[in-house]
Amino acid sequence: MIEAKGLGKTYLSGGKPLTVLKNINLTIEPRSFVAIVGPSGSGKTTLLGLLAGLDDASSGVVSLNGVNISRLTEDERAKFRAEHVGFVFQSFQLITTLTARENVMVPFELLGRANGAGTDAETRAVELLERVGLGSRLDHYPAQLSGGEQQRVALARAFANQPKILFADEPTGNLDANTGHKIIDLMVELNHDAQTTLVLVTHDPELANRAHRVIRLSDGEIVAS
Repeated sequence: MIEAKGLGKTYLSGGKPLTVLKNINLTIEPRSFVAIVGPSGSGKTTLLGLLAGLDDASSGVVSLNGVNISRLTEDERAKFRAEHVGFVFQSFQLITTLTARENVMVPFELLGRANGAGTDAETRAVELLERVGLGSRLDHYPAQLSGGEQQRVALARAFANQPKILFADEPTGNLDANTGHKIIDLMVELNHDAQTTLVLVTHDPELANRAHRVIRLSDGEIVAS
């Protein structure tokens, strides 16, 4: 489902090159749950961004579901992500002026069509919010929701386009331990039911232990897998 060959990323810092990732080679199988771990500054979030096509690599190639996204234009990559990829972020990334229902409907708007067997976008959004326990909060705005509830909306939105791949970056980082565990249980359950490939960056050893496979980074290189 995901393949990276010779992946590297170098930035300019103070006019000097700063290499964040070097020669990353990995393959992730369909429907697997992979955790990426490592100390701060090891390149975890950078790797996730490259695998998801949110950033350009300095070297190497990335293929998702058989498509070499390194060769796509930015517009083509955006279209590919809208059709095949879901995201969950530490900071939730909800649109503050939209209700929970409207936030979950955003991926449908980006696709320009309703998604799902015979259902329209709003019906699908309501179904997903009910699935994550927010059936009574459909018309609440993010400011009216707790952190855990906002992340549940973000989860519902991530699964709205029925993605083949879900990328999650520290999804419990802004939540207390109890709420974080509930979010992870829900994410794993949704991921299993949807048969999605899940790639997750985390500092949480307990969360990493839930994964089928753990990829450990240090100084921009894979040191264990």
